[in-house]
Amino acid sequence: MATRLIACPCGGGEYAACCGRYHHENPAPDAESLMRSRYSAYVLGLESCLLASWHPDTRPATLDLAGDGTKWLKLDVKKHHTTDADHATVEFIARYKITGKAHRLHEISRFVRINGSWYYLDGEFPD
Repeated sequence: MATRLIACPCGGGEYAACCGRYHHENPAPDAESLMRSRYSAYVLGLESCLLASWHPDTRPATLDLAGDGTKWLKLDVKKHHTTDADHATVEFIARYKITGKAHRLHEISRFVRINGSWYYLDGEFPD
């Protein structure tokens, strides 16, 4: 029986070979990979993956992804900039709908690496 390949929500290919590997205990090698896996975690409702990849200083206690009715549509990574070995930014636009109304999230996210693992710190919204 053939295994069915599932497309990754981030648009980076097949899920298991893309973001899926970072959702299952493998650390992302860089900030862009972590950001893509976080987008995919939002799409798939993987709250534990999101919280685990959030810097402890800025991480919320909980998330409620199931109740907000968001339908994520597309991710577009604009820039990935490594400041130094342990700091980076990723600029992206994520498109989504809530109750049929289209929205876009434009963010410049900051990431920090601690003990070899990347974490989302916070973001700015240029629009």
